[in-house]
Amino acid sequence: MNAQAKPAPLVEMRDISIAFGGIKAVDHVTIDLFPGEVVGLLGHNGAGTSTLIKCLSGAYRADSGEIRINGEAASIENPRDARAYNIETIYQTLALADNLDAASNLFLGRELVTPAGLVDDVRMEAETRKIMGRLNPNFRKFNVPVSALSGGQRQSVAIARAVYFNARILIMDEPTAALGPHETQMVAELIQELKAQGLGIFLIEHDIHNVMKLCDRASVMKNGHLVGTVRVNEVTDEDILGMIILGKKPGGIA
Repeated sequence: MNAQAKPAPLVEMRDISIAFGGIKAVDHVTIDLFPGEVVGLLGHNGAGTSTLIKCLSGAYRADSGEIRINGEAASIENPRDARAYNIETIYQTLALADNLDAASNLFLGRELVTPAGLVDDVRMEAETRKIMGRLNPNFRKFNVPVSALSGGQRQSVAIARAVYFNARILIMDEPTAALGPHETQMVAELIQELKAQGLGIFLIEHDIHNVMKLCDRASVMKNGHLVGTVRVNEVTDEDILGMIILGKKPGGIA
């Protein structure tokens, strides 16, 4: 009996290299991401994870290598190109306008307008309530500035904005940094919901416990090189820590 065919990767980054001033920040790295999967990217500061992922988000251009999206070669030279491939990035800073409410943030720069050309606040709030109902049904604070929201609620707004505009590939930079246990759980539930909807997520993360809890696979980098990619249910926290520190895959893992 034939094994069920594996879906094509959402993202393939093949043999990516990028150097700054002669120093290779990323050196011939290959990783991939499948629909409904979370891949954690780990490594010490300077390991190359952020640089690698910025090639996907359009912030940097790789010197060599290839990016494929849904099996097709992709040309990503700036963040606008990335968005055209349904790639959205949620940075730690979240890039929210603190003085505006959730709906105004969701549609910031892409406002809905009435036939008369006026900003359609009613429709924007209705659309925001709809997407929030799908992602975070407990969200209620639609009419306050996002500065009044908790960290987890702010993450909800940033994630909702990405999903509303058809993100299929999400890059999340330490989404639970500086959040308490309850807020961290809220973000974990959001990530599970996104997985269920078939999104692929790259999670840049320094907390190994979060990787073990949230990710399906983990890719570890050291000094610009890929140490390896492992399934988190086949390794321990100590195995991953050893990959980060020693730059070696755990014994018995091919």
